[in-house]
Formats: sequence, C-alpha cells, structure tokens
Amino acid sequence: MMPLILAEVGEEKIIRKIGGKQEIKTHLENLGFVVGGAVTVLNAIGGNVIVNVKGCRIAVSKEMAQKIMI
Repeated sequence: MMPLILAEVGEEKIIRKIGGKQEIKTHLENLGFVVGGAVTVLNAIGGNVIVNVKGCRIAVSKEMAQKIMI
C-alpha cells in the first residue's frame, strides 16, 4: 500500500484505505473516493494531483492525497 501521491500518471489504482479524521474521510467519500473504487492520476504538480474518480476530474491537495492509500 502507498499514498496516492506516489502513483504514476495514467495508471488506474484501487483505493485500499482512507485515513485521517472522520470529517476528512466523509469529505473524500462525498467526492467519490471510496474503498474498493478506482482512481486514475491524470496530472501531478508539486504534490497536488488531478485524478479521475467515477468519471469526474477532481483536484486533490498534497495533504489529502497522502491520506488516500492505494
């Protein structure tokens, strides 16, 4: 398992765990980041990532991406 920020651009990965406080987990789940779901990194700039989750493009900060384990 590794954090989302270490994923290669273009690779589809499966979300294994979401860490952090409950409010952070809930926020990420509302955006579509659920355990067992697929996520693809489209671009990474300075640790921040743009991902494709459930057909939507979402920008995620470095801090949030570190809490999403793939």
